[in-house]
Amino acid sequence: MAITVGVVAESAPDERRVAMVPGALRVLNKTGVEWLFESGAGAAAGFPDSEYAAKGVRIARGRAEVFAAADVILQVRGPGANPETGASDLALYRRGQTAIGFGEPLTSVETARALAGRGVDFLAMELMPRITRAQSMDALSSMATVSGYKAALIAADRLPRMFPMLMTAAGTVAPARVLVIGGGVAGLQAIATARRLGAVVSGYDIRAAVKEQVESLGARFVVLEIEAAGAEEKSGYAKAMGEEFYRRQRELLGDVLAEQNAVITTAAVPGRKAPVLITREMAARMAPGSVIVDIAAERGGNCELTRPGQEIEAAGVLILGPLNLPSTIPYHASQMYSRNIAAFLKYLIKDGRLALDRNDEIVRETLVTQAGEVVHPRVREALEAAHAI
Repeated sequence: MAITVGVVAESAPDERRVAMVPGALRVLNKTGVEWLFESGAGAAAGFPDSEYAAKGVRIARGRAEVFAAADVILQVRGPGANPETGASDLALYRRGQTAIGFGEPLTSVETARALAGRGVDFLAMELMPRITRAQSMDALSSMATVSGYKAALIAADRLPRMFPMLMTAAGTVAPARVLVIGGGVAGLQAIATARRLGAVVSGYDIRAAVKEQVESLGARFVVLEIEAAGAEEKSGYAKAMGEEFYRRQRELLGDVLAEQNAVITTAAVPGRKAPVLITREMAARMAPGSVIVDIAAERGGNCELTRPGQEIEAAGVLILGPLNLPSTIPYHASQMYSRNIAAFLKYLIKDGRLALDRNDEIVRETLVTQAGEVVHPRVREALEAAHAI
């Protein structure tokens, strides 16, 4: 019997992405999957129902129909990653169903427990291990690419000066100086984009191994005289450091910031509050008209002044805390996410059925709930800690 995979419209406020685009369906052609889409699911991203229907997709009349008929539900933002309206979907899930998408399981632990209570097997895309076999499934990196690109555009748009050096009849225009803090996927994309726009770009990261990548993009790598051994997890993500480290880092970064016209901050540790790297005093040392774009705003922000989803001005410096940047470029963000989730789903289907083998590293690291229980060790620890308070 064929597996029915359902895709529903995203219900989170201002979310315009869709979990599967028409062009990614072919990845699963040989698996025998049957598709069921909620009507209008891809409209906000630029993919009308007619494009799905042309690929053989059945269009459901409503959301409840998809949940009732599908063996697998694909979403961008599952209930845990959609605190505003995600709870309404919990009652629609049924026992034995599999859900795949972002779910913030390390912080939305009660939602993870609720999914387990519904008998749902949930796989969280943000927990995908950074190993070679899983590169094509790494949705977190895909979305970080979009965020880094858009952050550089926002900085260029809001800065009251142009990024490139221009030689004109009215004289020479000096290039803008841009600092990108964080050399992960988002940071590197921000560096590349700012460079393409003509800015003089510097990059900083506590991981010395990032230096070569930053310099390969034509940016200067900022070196601070500070010990940062063990700054990277085995997973490849930055590791949370002690407060004394961050205090010394802020002290040394202050001098660098004072020379910049725009700063883009991208430093985040999965499942934790973002480290504060820029204090109020550091921001005040920047020249009036300077801009800080803090894309770690969803995790609290790397700047002490950041207010998630807002923009404020302090001492003449504009601080922006944009949220959900991938949703602002929904066409390509959906395209990239679809490729990740299609590759993952194809990997999970063995001989026409879904096989969740917990001996497999990719399954083990992403599987949050199974057979009525929270099975992911880190999520279980977070849940136990929450109930111990």
